Amino acid sequence: MSSTAGEQKTLNPSHSRKLLDGSDFQSCTKKDAKAQIVKELEKLLLTAPSPLKEQKEKEFEGFQKLHSKFLEDDGAKLQWEKIQKLPEDSVRDYKNLEAPRDHEITDMLRKLVVVKLNGGLGTSMGCQGPKSVIAVQNNLTFLDLTVQQIEYLNKKYNANVPLVLMNSFNTDEDTIKVIRKYTNLDIRIETFHQSCYPRIHRESQAPIARNCLIEDDQEAWYPPGHGDFYASFANSGLLDNLLNEGYEYCFISNIDHLGATVDMNILNMLMNPQNGSPVEFLMEVTDKTRADVKGGTLIQYEEKLRLLEIAQVPDQHIDEFKSIKTFKIFNTNNLWICLDAIKRAIDENTLDMEVIVNPKTLQNGVDVLQLETAVGAAMKSFDSGIGLNVPRSRFLPVKKTQDLLLLKSNLYHFKNGSLTMNPLRSFPSTPLIKLEDNHFANVADFLRRFETIPDVLELDHLTVSGDVTFGRNVSLKGTVIIIANQGERINIPSCALLENKIVSGNLRILDH
Repeated sequence: MSSTAGEQKTLNPSHSRKLLDGSDFQSCTKKDAKAQIVKELEKLLLTAPSPLKEQKEKEFEGFQKLHSKFLEDDGAKLQWEKIQKLPEDSVRDYKNLEAPRDHEITDMLRKLVVVKLNGGLGTSMGCQGPKSVIAVQNNLTFLDLTVQQIEYLNKKYNANVPLVLMNSFNTDEDTIKVIRKYTNLDIRIETFHQSCYPRIHRESQAPIARNCLIEDDQEAWYPPGHGDFYASFANSGLLDNLLNEGYEYCFISNIDHLGATVDMNILNMLMNPQNGSPVEFLMEVTDKTRADVKGGTLIQYEEKLRLLEIAQVPDQHIDEFKSIKTFKIFNTNNLWICLDAIKRAIDENTLDMEVIVNPKTLQNGVDVLQLETAVGAAMKSFDSGIGLNVPRSRFLPVKKTQDLLLLKSNLYHFKNGSLTMNPLRSFPSTPLIKLEDNHFANVADFLRRFETIPDVLELDHLTVSGDVTFGRNVSLKGTVIIIANQGERINIPSCALLENKIVSGNLRILDH
C-alpha cells in the first residue's frame, strides 16, 4: 500500500524531530521508570489501613532509593585494575588477640547486643515455618541453642546481654509465639522485622502488588535481604533505645550459624583498642577452601576496605576470584558493628550497599525481580573497618542437610548452647560431605535414611548419591563414596565400617 503525502512528510528525516542516541534513550527510560515507580507506590499507599500507613511510607521510601540505585548501577562490576593490595593490619589474626581479665568481662558484656538474622524459612530443607525452629540436636532448635548461649553468659558474668531477632513478615508471627516459652529465663529478647518490599515485574518494573495488606497476595511481597538490617533496626526505635541504655556494639550473625558465638577476645579488642583508635566495623573472615571459592572476600578499593562478591567480578576474572592462592579468605557474615556508627550512617544517609538483583518466577508463571542488599556490603560506609581471620570453627552455617548431618554427629559436643569439636578428632578440619538433593534435601527424608547418625570422627570426605539408607552404628572413615544407580537401592547394614571405600550401584565395595 502506498503512503499518503502527509505520511511521507512525517517520515522524511529532514522534517522529523532529532532521534535519541543510546545514552539519551537510556536516560529517558530511567526517568520514566523512576516516575512510574513513584506513581505505583503512591497508589499502593492509598490501600494501606491507617495503622500501617506510616510504616509503609518509610518502607516505600527505602524501596524507592533501592530501585533508583538499581536503575543507575551499570551491572555493579568493579574495575579490576583498581583493586589495591590489602593494607598491613587491615586483616588481623585471631591468634594475636589478648584475652580479657575476668573482672573486665562483665563490664564489656553490659555494652553488647547480640543480633540474629531470623528472616529465613526452612522451605529449602522441606520444613514449614522459620528455619530457626528446625531441631539440631537432642530436639533443641537453632533458637533454643541461641537462647541457651545468651542465658549462660548473663548468668555466668552477671550481665544483661539482650538477644535481638530480626524477623521477616514470613517468620515474625511464628517466632513471637515460640519465644513465649523463654519468659522465665534470665534473658531479654527483643524483636523487629525487616522491611516488606513489593516485587516488581521483570519487564514493566511496576509492582505486581495491588494492595498493601500482604495477606491478600503474599507472593507480591518479599523481605529485601539482611542488608535491610540498618534501616529497619533504626526505624523500629530499638537502635535509639539501646544507645540510650548505654549499649555500644552489636554482634550480628545468621540464626542458623552455630559457630557464631560471643567471643571474649574479639569483644576485648573492640572495647579496649590497643592503638587507641576504635574499630567501627569488624568482619570475621576465615581461610578459603575448595568448598568456599564463591564466598565474598575483602579487598582494598578506592582507599576503602570493602567486601567483594562474585557478582561484582568481571567475567574474565572469575577464575582469579575463585583462586585460593589469590584470595585466601572469605566472609563468614559474623559482624561486630559500633551502634553509634550505625546511627551516624543512618542520620547522614551515607550507607552504600550494592544492589543484588534476584530474579524469581512466581507460581502463576510471572517473572519478577527482587532487589536486595547484604549486611556486610555496608563495610565501606564505616570508618576504621577491619577484617579478622578467625578459626574455621567459627563458621558453621546450616544451609543443607549435609551441614545438619555434621551437627547431629559425634563430631561436636553441645554445652550451654555452644558447640565444640570432639577432642577425639585428630585434626581440626571438618569433613567435606555431599548428599544428593533428590533423596536428602528435605529434613524428613534425610532423617528417614539414617537409623542413627554415623560415626564421622575419622571421616575426610563423604559423597552419597541415589537411594541410600544407613543402619545403626555405621562408622565412616577416610574417603567414602556411595552411589546407587537409578532404580536401585543401597542399604548400608548396621555396624558396618566403611574406610576409604567406593560402594557402587550393584553393591560392589571397592578399596581406593
